Amino acid sequence: QVQLVESGGGLVQAGASLRLSCAASGRTFTQLGLGWFRQAPGKEREFVAAITWRIGTTYYADSVKGRCTISRDNTDNTVYLEMNSLKPEDTAVYYCASTERFPVNNYSTYGYWGRGTQVTVSS
Repeated sequence: QVQLVESGGGLVQAGASLRLSCAASGRTFTQLGLGWFRQAPGKEREFVAAITWRIGTTYYADSVKGRCTISRDNTDNTVYLEMNSLKPEDTAVYYCASTERFPVNNYSTYGYWGRGTQVTVSS
């Protein structure tokens, strides 16, 4: 089992930055990596970014490439998502999830999910 707890969401104005955190615990050594997904009201859950635990290879959705940076701290099993130049269309609940296999941009690959953190960007 892997437990995931997100934090760092909030209400910000367009153009601002936020850093989301995901603290992972449990059998993280069995996992390939951790990803961030988001879901806006009435929309499907979409991939944002992912990172592998061992090597730190990163993956990004085209919609956030250049504005987001995913990183990890293997000492305390925490993954961060730094988001810059936020736009109203970034408003969503952001979830972190853990996977033991590829592909990392497909939500069906992920077996463990956090409860999510709300990000709201006002115009």
